[in-house]
Amino acid sequence: MAEVIHLNEETFKEKVFNYDANQEWKYEGSVPSIIDFWAEWCRPCKMIGPILDELQQEYGDKIQVFKVNTEEQQRLAGMFGIRSIPSLLFVPIDGQPQMAVGALPKESLKQAISDVFKITE
Repeated sequence: MAEVIHLNEETFKEKVFNYDANQEWKYEGSVPSIIDFWAEWCRPCKMIGPILDELQQEYGDKIQVFKVNTEEQQRLAGMFGIRSIPSLLFVPIDGQPQMAVGALPKESLKQAISDVFKITE
């Protein structure tokens, strides 16, 4: 079963985008992903966390949910201009990532997965 993966700078470069090797965006993954920029103290982040876990289980290997703790990975958060959390980065296989800010309800997240990734359950 697909699991939510926590990223640090090293694993981010391996699984999402190697910013040391590429100037232009080049997604390293094999399935579309959602990157959750969050922090332990953030209440809305704690609300959306279980929803993202559920989505990972429901969609299985069609998508990958990643989490980036903005307290521990400040450089990564800074690279994406994260100013408020939760911030979700929707990363399609082809094309540019799209950012959504705030604790979106599950139905909105499913709609975004459908719109951005062209995936249904």
